Amino acid sequence: MAITAAAADLQVSDMTIRRDLQQLEGRGLARRVRGGALALGPAPFADRHRLNAAAKGRIAAKLLDLVPARGALAIDASSTMLRLASMIDGAEDVTIVTNGPDTFGVLQDRHGVHALITGGALEPRTGSLVGPLACRTARMLAVDRFMTSAAALDPTLGPTEACIEEAEVKLAFAEVADELVLAVDASKLGTRALAATVEWNEVDLLVTDLDPMDARLAPYRALVEIR
Repeated sequence: MAITAAAADLQVSDMTIRRDLQQLEGRGLARRVRGGALALGPAPFADRHRLNAAAKGRIAAKLLDLVPARGALAIDASSTMLRLASMIDGAEDVTIVTNGPDTFGVLQDRHGVHALITGGALEPRTGSLVGPLACRTARMLAVDRFMTSAAALDPTLGPTEACIEEAEVKLAFAEVADELVLAVDASKLGTRALAATVEWNEVDLLVTDLDPMDARLAPYRALVEIR
């Protein structure tokens, strides 16, 4: 649909439509084209990897300090965690499990890292492993920390995903983790996707690309520690 037509139908300004489309694009639910946008399902992994690349790089750099030298860590299949995996250096003996085939591949080259992958069915739209096998594997483990991204983050609803199967795997990891770290870029703040995952009382730390005192994070400060 064209932006001007959508604005007329909804009786809002073109700027409002453009801002909403920017949020949808950041969540992988739409792709802006000349004069309008195309609706999408969950964004293919290669496309998500390119979206907001600089912001995801800043988040990954913050997450790097939270990767233990020893112990067990779970990370999801997001493009942010793929960036994190490529930065890991200096681990002594840490086991890292993921449901991301690309992330698993990157972890093979990391010194001091023992990489595990959940198995499961490949979700072609997101490049992640999902389904009963992925969830069962996740629940068989005990990890010190689970680092996960989200398609959207709402102050009331919490983190949500565009893919129900993706949400199920994240819930399984969350059940067995001593600590949960949620990582999202600013474009996802104040937005909602299809499937809810963890509740706010399960999240120990929120990591974004913003300064922790940025005004955009004000609705979240009473809910969770922010880095």
